[in-house]
Amino acid sequence: MSTLEQALQQTGYDTVNIGYPSRDYPIEILAPLAIEPALKKCPSNSDIYFVTHSLGGILVRQYLSANTLPQLKRVVMLGPPNQGSETVDKLAGVPGFKWLNGCAGLQLGTDAASPPNTLGPANFDVGIIAGDKTINFILSGLIPGADDGKVSVSSTKLQGMNDHIQLPTTHTFMMSNKTVIKQTINYLQYGYFTPLNEQPANH
Repeated sequence: MSTLEQALQQTGYDTVNIGYPSRDYPIEILAPLAIEPALKKCPSNSDIYFVTHSLGGILVRQYLSANTLPQLKRVVMLGPPNQGSETVDKLAGVPGFKWLNGCAGLQLGTDAASPPNTLGPANFDVGIIAGDKTINFILSGLIPGADDGKVSVSSTKLQGMNDHIQLPTTHTFMMSNKTVIKQTINYLQYGYFTPLNEQPANH
């Protein structure tokens, strides 16, 4: 997230970018582990914005389902499996999957009982960026429709979201994509994404 973090800092945002043990705990435990230390680094009277990637979006949903943040302004999610990921459905039983993706990764299936599908609609201001390019054609072969190599475009959508945009970028590298960064900043500032026909060429 460092490239995105630097762009946010240059725009005037104070940033907190800390790691969390994503493979060690289930989503219910990971959410406060990841979010509360970050919140403690923010001034008590400051507006709060989240920019998440992949599982991070589910952790924010989990946290906000149990906690109220009066200072929360907007959230941008990059490639979130908001309705689960078909790759988890197909590969959860493969040896090594749990070691690579952890307990939380196993919870990201598309079944109705999975956390992404039981957390309910967004009750906060959120814009979602989905990618539709892939460098992992094996995983993309398991996913119906357009996808970013890990998550289908349709699975990123969330009931109650304020805006959604689909960009030609991959799941793994979207955080460094220039257009993704510009759209993220635009949403944080104004609460909407810029229509693609108004976007400059991304070289």
